[in-house]
Amino acid sequence: MKIFIKNQNKSERVARLIISLFLIPSPFILEKSPNEYELLMELTPFSFAQFMVGSILLFNAFSGMCVVYRFLGANTCKV
Repeated sequence: MKIFIKNQNKSERVARLIISLFLIPSPFILEKSPNEYELLMELTPFSFAQFMVGSILLFNAFSGMCVVYRFLGANTCKV
């Protein structure tokens, strides 16, 4: 049984990559802290959620596999 089965087409992967590139750094840009080293300790739940969604989308973009698509049986990949 294959674990990583491609189920996304190229345009979907590119869109997820672009969105992830905006979501991952946004908590670090939007959260202002007087001390830069304490920035990671002051993340709000919303900022953390942005970072996690961006990370998941980045994984999807590079692997070509979406776990939600796999559970639903969807496949937009032509191969």
